[in-house]
Amino acid sequence: MKAIIAEKPSVGMDIARVVGATEKMEGYCTGNGYMVTWALGHLVQLALPGTYGYTKTTAADLPMLPDPFRLVSRLIRTDRGTVTDLAASRQLKIIEGVFSRCESIIVATDAGREGELIFRWIYDYLGCTKPFMRLWISSLTDEAIREGMANLRNGSDYDSLHAAADCRAKADWLVGMNASRALAIATSSANNSIGRVQTPTLAMICTRFKENRNFVSVPYWQLHITLTQGEAHRQFIHTEEFKDKAAAEAAFGNIGTGSQATVTRLERKRVFRQPPLLYDLTSLQKDCNTHYDLTAEKTLSIAQSLYEKKLISYPRTGSRHIPEDVMRIIPSLLEKITSISDFKAYGESFDLSDLNTRCVDGTKVTDHHALIITGIIPNELSEAESAVYTLIAGRMLESFSPPCEKEQLTMECTCEGMVFRSRSSSVIRPGWCGVFSRSEERDGNEPEGKVGTAVFAEGEALPVMGRGLAQKKTMPKPLYTEATLLGAMETCGKDITDEEAKEAVKDSGIGTPATRAAIIATLFKRDYIERSGKSIRPTEKGLYLFEAVKDMQVADVEMTGCWEKALAQIEGHTLDTETFMRSIRNYTHKATGEILRLEFPLPKSRSFTCPKCKCGHVIIRGKAAKCDKEGCGLMVFRRFLNKELTDQHLEQLFSSGSTRLIKGFKGKKGISFDAMVAFDESFNLKLVFPKPKGGKGK
Repeated sequence: MKAIIAEKPSVGMDIARVVGATEKMEGYCTGNGYMVTWALGHLVQLALPGTYGYTKTTAADLPMLPDPFRLVSRLIRTDRGTVTDLAASRQLKIIEGVFSRCESIIVATDAGREGELIFRWIYDYLGCTKPFMRLWISSLTDEAIREGMANLRNGSDYDSLHAAADCRAKADWLVGMNASRALAIATSSANNSIGRVQTPTLAMICTRFKENRNFVSVPYWQLHITLTQGEAHRQFIHTEEFKDKAAAEAAFGNIGTGSQATVTRLERKRVFRQPPLLYDLTSLQKDCNTHYDLTAEKTLSIAQSLYEKKLISYPRTGSRHIPEDVMRIIPSLLEKITSISDFKAYGESFDLSDLNTRCVDGTKVTDHHALIITGIIPNELSEAESAVYTLIAGRMLESFSPPCEKEQLTMECTCEGMVFRSRSSSVIRPGWCGVFSRSEERDGNEPEGKVGTAVFAEGEALPVMGRGLAQKKTMPKPLYTEATLLGAMETCGKDITDEEAKEAVKDSGIGTPATRAAIIATLFKRDYIERSGKSIRPTEKGLYLFEAVKDMQVADVEMTGCWEKALAQIEGHTLDTETFMRSIRNYTHKATGEILRLEFPLPKSRSFTCPKCKCGHVIIRGKAAKCDKEGCGLMVFRRFLNKELTDQHLEQLFSSGSTRLIKGFKGKKGISFDAMVAFDESFNLKLVFPKPKGGKGK
């Protein structure tokens, strides 16, 4: 009997079906000589500081340097504090039972660093010594699973991958735990944290905010003339902007009713805009934020739901390509997409026999291939699920469509010794741009409808029929939205000076597609950032923290680049783990000392008249808010269900009896929902759900 362990139940079920393990048991399937079980993501984690005796947050205990680290069953945070996740414990016992009854193990967790770590930690935690082989596949089609099972690899081939993943997890623990505890001491507040990804992300937001706020707009003037041809016209703009108003007005005055313009240049150019690559998670999150105002966290939740309904491939992917074996099923999937009502019109002219294959490259597929639909017909999707599914399906049509063919037209003329230029573009064949028919990027040109449609011959002299002088001003870079912040996190490595570190993160940036949403959510939870419409800006607290740590290495994206370079060397057997961990321990000493020496102003005292006793005062502190009147007993902990109530939430609760809508609560089945938090009749917290749009609440 052979054991197979997958990373999650849905994948385990697919593999069980393919290998013939059809008898379903609790936590595993069996049959045909196999027992197929699964993890639930990370079932095992590094122990928290209390396990090593660090029960209090004191400067004397810092830095905490466990040696060796200990593994424990997964922990979850509840209203009662941090406790063992019972679901994880149950599944670990099932896995232990499966392993004990089998001669060997086939590792089928996700093909990547984290997938390898999930299995190895389970294996070590259970004290298992059974031999294991590796199933290494980049897609979950039946064909890919069968081919992978026929070509299993030696488990020891991935020892260095496990070593790199283990080092990264321990390094994150050392820096994150110590820096966050040091910050809690320095600020006298528990609702603070520092990390090698979240702090550089906060630094990007704060830097952009300060640049935007301190930007001094400079006026300039733009001169234009209009030439006509029958009923048609065309606008030409002076090739130089005027920085001086007097010079602009003088140039404007030089053009009179008798002025003529001579056309000196006419150039037509065909350009082809290639379609976008398929979605990875980050590009999907960016588009969902742009088109539907969905947060990165909400988009991930919806994509996970679609994946669990077997409607799309694995969503936590950083690849925008597919391997050749997956390409074989693409034509049939595209045929199904063109039967969807949104795409029927486009499908009438879509040629399935001549597909664009620029996104087909197995060498560019990492842990998972790009997001695609599975071909299963969607049924009973929510409005948000339907929107995200349609985006993914539409992107598939775009990616395999022909380029968009455009004609760019450039004309120049001279008038009163000045050069004027007119640029426009028109679509010859829309190609992929016809899938959604959105307004497209202009490539620096104006569409013909705006500048006019008249076309003049070189050497033609025409009277000037109109002139204008427009005052404009320079504009600052806009504040980040979630879409542009995700893009910045993905590309921030371009400014790193260390060339090897820059190379290590050039295609990944900071964070991973699966963690960036959680990083942004943490910054909101810590009250470091807030929303202003679609824009994100730092709070006073976030700006203060940024000013305090901006010159430290922990706030510099280059540190992540150096880590990734070292981890790549560990994977490549050119750096040993102890050398890397020694450097991390040395850095932890340095960073902890720097943070402990920071001086923060005392937190503002915020108190409210107690809504329960009406005479006491509720004082908001680090972990809870409590009425100061003896005998009242009103106390509200920051942690409610899976959410950390921010200072703003608590202020809303005590001033009006209810918070505003809080996004991202999770139910027992892991499904995300939004709700307000309010007091019930006994002044305990309860959830209040918004009334449905377009109808009255019951």
